[in-house]
Amino acid sequence: MKAKREYRNRKEVEVAVLDALVDRGEEGMTVFELRSHVEADIDELETALGELKEDHLIDATTNDQRTLITPDERVVPDPDEDPEEPSFVDRIIEKLPL
Repeated sequence: MKAKREYRNRKEVEVAVLDALVDRGEEGMTVFELRSHVEADIDELETALGELKEDHLIDATTNDQRTLITPDERVVPDPDEDPEEPSFVDRIIEKLPL
């Protein structure tokens, strides 16, 4: 599952983090798990996590000496809602490096 469309116009690493977290659901992921799902070096991942946290799109909680990162509810698409197919123009915009 992918993050909602309105959150996909971010940097590539940030979108990859959101997608990985949304796919995992409420379980959350550690930084090490995210690193295995997102093709980015640790500095890029750290920057992306900082930006997402600053924008309140992710939450971090500590359980049993592990920090779990979860997506904010508004990022997760409603499973009952049919995903809207992106238009031709939307697909072109996604490909352009803006």
